[in-house]
Amino acid sequence: MQKYDPMLDPDPEQWELLDEAERVDLVIGYHQETGIEIPNSDSHAVLHVAVENQIALGAETPVEAAFRRLLDEDLDRHDAIHAIASVLINYMFELMHGEDGAQGNEAYYAEIEKLTAAKWSRGEYSEEADG
Repeated sequence: MQKYDPMLDPDPEQWELLDEAERVDLVIGYHQETGIEIPNSDSHAVLHVAVENQIALGAETPVEAAFRRLLDEDLDRHDAIHAIASVLINYMFELMHGEDGAQGNEAYYAEIEKLTAAKWSRGEYSEEADG
């Protein structure tokens, strides 16, 4: 896999062959090549990769279904990744501050299942994932 484009589904076999650092580098490269300025490109890219990895798991988690739902609700693929990343970063913040850690991923999955394009567009989730 030579390039990453968040508007296109990565080939699952090629994506799986890359290590995490290569995935992050491809995401950073996309944003640099397209001129999208990101204040913290490394963190932004890590979130992209985390969401892409979760989407690639398919039915193992509710993320892929939520992703498809967001696309059906007229978010483009890049925005759908950001919407999911916004829930993920909120969950990570809560884990780091000792909130709901005992629930494991269940709290995250519950929020993912409630995520809609309208909620994300209204800013009901942190926009930190965008920057």
